[in-house]
Amino acid sequence: MLKIRVMPTLLYKDFGLVKGVGFDSWRRIGSAMQAVKVYNLREVDELVFLDITASREGRPPDFGTVDELADECFMPLAVGGGIRTLEHVQRLLQVGADKVVVNTAAVESPDLVRHIARRFGSQCVVVSIDTRRHAHGAYEVYTHAGTTPTGKDPVAMAREAEAAGAGEILITSIDQDGTMKGYDVRLTRLVADAVTIPVIASGGAGTYAHMAEVLSEGHSSAVAAASVFHFTHQTPAEAKRYLRDHGFVVRS
Repeated sequence: MLKIRVMPTLLYKDFGLVKGVGFDSWRRIGSAMQAVKVYNLREVDELVFLDITASREGRPPDFGTVDELADECFMPLAVGGGIRTLEHVQRLLQVGADKVVVNTAAVESPDLVRHIARRFGSQCVVVSIDTRRHAHGAYEVYTHAGTTPTGKDPVAMAREAEAAGAGEILITSIDQDGTMKGYDVRLTRLVADAVTIPVIASGGAGTYAHMAEVLSEGHSSAVAAASVFHFTHQTPAEAKRYLRDHGFVVRS
């Protein structure tokens, strides 16, 4: 049985960390290096670092920043933002990333996921799917930090990503992002039930109970969260203790 992972997410924009609601990330919350050092002490299973403006601005990943963070990061580090080529992936791995998170390029250049998996292994590539729910209930995938509709269905995209060799899916509800009102359990379950690879739920965590809910009812394999760790006293270590006490197998 796979052990449940609790994964803080760091959203990087213009030299610092930000957070907001519904992908409107305007609130400054400190430095990435400071956050990494704090999470080193808090029993974090894995850290997700996303440069949220790289793809929108058409620039490559910030290799220098990732290099500096990786030197101080004592947990697996998944890095996303601006990845468009195998050379970007190779350089990120060289400077210390353990995995790459591909979002916009997974839609615009579907073969990139396949090439990454073949060259570096499926365990290296996470396909990130950002999704909005329309008034009639249907979901749609968005790219470029949630600003560009694609017409794609997240379930179909998840299946395509798995077929291409992705090792994991990171599914994020744009509507729930930053609200701390709970994950979109229905969305997560639809994606998780459609693939056999691990699915990481993201967007909306406000309590440990929300995490337990999306793990049990949403069938996710891990939970990613940002606001709950930035703006409350709740911690990844306490989250794992709560989950363990409620019957989940977590990493100690």
